[in-house]
Amino acid sequence: MTRPAAPSTSPARTTEKSPTPRGGPPPAKGLWLLANSAFLATLALALGLGAGEPAAPPSSPYEYRAPSGPEGTGKFYCGREIAPVMSHAGADWLERPEREAEEAPDRVLAALELQPGLVVADLGAGTGYYTRRLARAVGPAGRVYAVDIQPEMLEHLRRHLATADLSNVVTVLGTETDPRLPAASLDLVLMVDVYHELAWPHEMLAALCQALKPGGRLVFVEYRAEDPAVPIKPLHKMTEAQIRREAAGHPLAWERTVSTLPWQHLVVFRKTETAGEGRISAPPTAAPGHAP
Repeated sequence: MTRPAAPSTSPARTTEKSPTPRGGPPPAKGLWLLANSAFLATLALALGLGAGEPAAPPSSPYEYRAPSGPEGTGKFYCGREIAPVMSHAGADWLERPEREAEEAPDRVLAALELQPGLVVADLGAGTGYYTRRLARAVGPAGRVYAVDIQPEMLEHLRRHLATADLSNVVTVLGTETDPRLPAASLDLVLMVDVYHELAWPHEMLAALCQALKPGGRLVFVEYRAEDPAVPIKPLHKMTEAQIRREAAGHPLAWERTVSTLPWQHLVVFRKTETAGEGRISAPPTAAPGHAP
């Protein structure tokens, strides 16, 4: 954008009847021109039109500091260091037999209270460990969107789907900021050990809220950082308070937290009309060792 041209400031023509005394004030027209030039210069500075002076960038919710360790990213959101994304090279770890004991996936599915015909998404689906379980729960009349940012992970997932003979799954190659999901189409979005690795969590949560139907649910499953006995690296654990803090800037109301899984907690939010509406119901009471 170019600087607006200032009007000419050449002196006004005078006559012998009205000479301008040397060192005296300029004529009235000169006063107007000088004042106008000053006004335009001030306006240009206010609009960021000064030569070589770009407009100030908008404030960012992210901070960049020294990484906490060899695996740290140095990128922080709401005081939390974002963890690096697990590579597709470790895909076999996602299918390890020990997950049954460590995560109790059947209890996770029971806590989701899924019904046949629902439309759900598995964000960061990986090899489809939870995708397959979701697909069986919503049945042939339902649909599961399996989203990942690594094409290699989706290839693993498709092979597992073919073996399981499941046809109600749609694979989606998303980006770091966009899951590429249809707007207002989802009853539920599930993120299992995924959210803490999102490179742009604020933008992704905003996109997921757009994909949820009114009243749709967003579910975080994360390793409990409150429990030092959980044998997972600190970068890959989150407290419930941190999860709720990061969700607070979005149209999401906390509904309940399931803390009876072996190593994780399951935190449920429901889409609301406006951001930060807070809690919408008290958490149900669960018997020890059982999800509500």
